[in-house]
Amino acid sequence: MRDEGGGWVRRRAFFKAVGAAALFGAAASTSLPARPASADPAWNVLFQSWVPEIFAPLLDPPEHSPAIVVGSGFGAAVTALRLAEAGIANTVLERGSRWPNDPWREIFTGDDLPDGRGFWHRTSFTGVSKVPMRFASFGGVLDCTEYPGIDVWRASAVGGGSVIFTGAMVAPERRFFDHLFGGTVEYGELDRVYYPRVREMLRLSSMPGDIYAAKPFTHSRAWDDQVRKAGYQPMPNDSIFNWDILRGELAGSTRASATAARSNLGNSNGAKFDLNQNYLKYAEGTGRSAIFPGHQVESIAQEPGGRYSVRVTKLAPTGEVLGTRTLTCDRLFLGAGSVGTSELLVRAQATGALPNLNEHIGDGWGTNGDVVLGRGASALAGLGQGVPSASRIFDESGLPLSLESWYIPGIPFETGALASLGMVLDPARTRFGYDAAANRVGLSWPSRNRDEMVAAARAVDHRIAERADAVLEYGALGYDANALFTAHPLGGAVLGKATDGYGRVHGHPGLYVMDGAAIPGSTGTVNPSLTIAALAERNIEAIIRTGK
Repeated sequence: MRDEGGGWVRRRAFFKAVGAAALFGAAASTSLPARPASADPAWNVLFQSWVPEIFAPLLDPPEHSPAIVVGSGFGAAVTALRLAEAGIANTVLERGSRWPNDPWREIFTGDDLPDGRGFWHRTSFTGVSKVPMRFASFGGVLDCTEYPGIDVWRASAVGGGSVIFTGAMVAPERRFFDHLFGGTVEYGELDRVYYPRVREMLRLSSMPGDIYAAKPFTHSRAWDDQVRKAGYQPMPNDSIFNWDILRGELAGSTRASATAARSNLGNSNGAKFDLNQNYLKYAEGTGRSAIFPGHQVESIAQEPGGRYSVRVTKLAPTGEVLGTRTLTCDRLFLGAGSVGTSELLVRAQATGALPNLNEHIGDGWGTNGDVVLGRGASALAGLGQGVPSASRIFDESGLPLSLESWYIPGIPFETGALASLGMVLDPARTRFGYDAAANRVGLSWPSRNRDEMVAAARAVDHRIAERADAVLEYGALGYDANALFTAHPLGGAVLGKATDGYGRVHGHPGLYVMDGAAIPGSTGTVNPSLTIAALAERNIEAIIRTGK
């Protein structure tokens, strides 16, 4: 019997596993690189029964590779494929697991009642719903990295951010792109060549009419109706979702996922056409690219002869350290995301492992102006929990910003709220620093950096609620804005500053930045994924063409 909601079948399995797990004794409470804090053997037994694929023995990467790609998100996946197509063998290192998809199994957990599959070695999480959750530590798909003033959400899985993002992929306006990049990148070439290339590879399209009209997207239609009453014209969002799989969910031929509030922690049935289904798959298909999950890059260095060394820790999904090694390569491509790439570079600069890095390393970091908002619906009715974002609006009555229609993540019941993801053209930036005593890289995000953007986004959302006669006032309840997190960290090794205009790191030939670290803190009021992928396409093409 299929357990559509993961209810009594999972609970019965848990209590059965507790008895078996007693053989293992009490869980250890040390942090990585030993077993993570609060790891629970009983839950590990369950995780292995639910997703045995990620517990398969991990293969070891070669000692030396012509190219190593760190990470497997948008920039890294593009890089791996184009290198392979050019005949350059490459090794892709990813700290997270390679998760499968299945039309009926619950591969991933939901963020309403999450378990350890959702989070990277932590035991608690408070999301945009502001409802605290607790669970056993495990190597799940979302890493919530906490810094003073800001939580940064980033991926920990093969496929990177494509596994856990909202699916919306939108190009910025030229004027905002030019303002941010200052001429380092010519917008026209992205618009003519590289944005279309990514759209084709990822099969992007806007939400079809039959999906939009379905019950789980009542909230999308209500959101659009409200913004029209406020004088805005909603614009359709291109999306990475596979609409045929959503149709299957609606017809009952696959387990509900994207139509039932599943997104932030993965879609079990493959409803997102994520990078595992395209760039990474095609890269492996060439026979010249190999992906190694469970390999966390700890540090990088350049050796006297010019080649690069990469120190890696091999991790089981439980957090157990299976070994450490030093790999070498002729060329090193960093695609570990803004935080991961910046950490490696800042640490290497501070320790002298990469002594020629310039003063811009670690600089220019921002949150893409992320704000989550909730306003009341205009009528008390079931709104549905469909995940893909149908539309967005733009406003520049104050700071330029966009609001995208969203669902209510983390709450499995109707709240009478219509959610928006706001992205404000926010000038606030900070830089990464290095703590030598702890060998730790970090940053701080002062409250003043978010106050202005929250005020701008809140004003627009409140104006819409007033003009659309919203039933509830969420501002009075304190749930109308949440800017203590970002899902779009950008910067730290910015194009034209830490690197040349194509991601070549100054001072170290053969070292490249291919991800969101290269972007100056914002992509101009839109989601960054399309621009990250398009820039990677542009940059790797130039690197391959010139041979350097």
